[in-house]
Amino acid sequence: MTTNSRTFLLLQGPCSPFFAELATHLRAQGHRVFKVNFTSGDYLYWRSSQGFQYRASLAELPAFLEHLWLSLGITDQVLFGDCRPVHQPALTYGQQLGIRNYVFEEGYFRPFWITLEREGVNSHSRLPKEAQWYRDVGAALPDPEPPQAFQSPFSVRATHDVFYNVANLSNALFFKYYQSHAPVPAMLEYAGYLQRFAINALVKKQDKQRLTDLISNKTSFYFLPLQLSSDTQITQHSHYRSMIEVLDEVMASFSCHAATHAWLVIKIHPLDAGLINYDKVIKDLALRYAITERVMYLQVADLRKLLARAAGTVTVNSTVGGLALSYQCPTMTLADPIYNLPGLTFQGKLDDFWHLAEPPDALLFKLYSKTIIHTTQINGGFYCHDGIRLAIKHSERFFALDRSPLEALL
Repeated sequence: MTTNSRTFLLLQGPCSPFFAELATHLRAQGHRVFKVNFTSGDYLYWRSSQGFQYRASLAELPAFLEHLWLSLGITDQVLFGDCRPVHQPALTYGQQLGIRNYVFEEGYFRPFWITLEREGVNSHSRLPKEAQWYRDVGAALPDPEPPQAFQSPFSVRATHDVFYNVANLSNALFFKYYQSHAPVPAMLEYAGYLQRFAINALVKKQDKQRLTDLISNKTSFYFLPLQLSSDTQITQHSHYRSMIEVLDEVMASFSCHAATHAWLVIKIHPLDAGLINYDKVIKDLALRYAITERVMYLQVADLRKLLARAAGTVTVNSTVGGLALSYQCPTMTLADPIYNLPGLTFQGKLDDFWHLAEPPDALLFKLYSKTIIHTTQINGGFYCHDGIRLAIKHSERFFALDRSPLEALL
């Protein structure tokens, strides 16, 4: 073991072999690695004897973790997502004991990046919310290397998800106190996906033609990308209870304040299971606000083509907002994502956005992007073999130092 070896405790990871592969790599670096499994799916993907099965109630978790931290000499803790019920006490009490917390999450930039930050991500991130900080810091940083591309088929991710959740069918026997962070049972989501894929196959050609006609006619339109109502970006990082509330607010404002010749284009999230009938919801709202002839709902569409031609994008806090900025598309956020900065996003009220929006400051976005990639992003993925290999390789610079790349700049 190396002289600077540490002891890592891994909590819940993504539904994939990622944490098991990360543990193998950390051990090869001379560190000790243990894991807590909270479900049968966690146990299935761990593949190591250095694991503990937590079978008690959530209320008893802090005492259990404290015992592990002290008895094993834990120095570092790694987890995926900071809003899960089993992770919140781990973060809170771990910080009090001086344990370094590493939080993985899907990338702020996609598709070839994932996020790794200390203590929290998204609205819990330590990233400053001052545009001038990014101007100063970004100017001193080198341009990032382009990310190495890799193929990550949806089928691979779906297969891991199915294996994980099929294993979890035995939770009632082996982990009976576990409270899932997912609001919808996995099997119900799977049934929804099957129906959604069937619908996509039917409407794909039609949606493509509708968007082509809209663009070729040079119609002015605003873009609203839907997010998952069950995602923590909505449930934890915004004041909305669901995307239906968002639709109501945006469509009401659009009907009263947008130019009468402008359209509103709404696209469903690619991973939405189709459990909410958005087609009906949008038609009903469009009828209520008398904009039926100016609303287009798409199930399948080229996101980049939409952003390149949109007069503006309205989002709660989706990463699509960051992509919109890269296309110089005026952007309005309804919550407070990390990219909600003066000079990048519209800082006024939604009612004013439709006629006052301006493109983002291109130089500021470049400096912001450089800083975000340097401080929080890792080239790689969570699900396919090549993505996992890259992610583990590029995460070394985050684990090797006492101070994270962001802490070093702060």
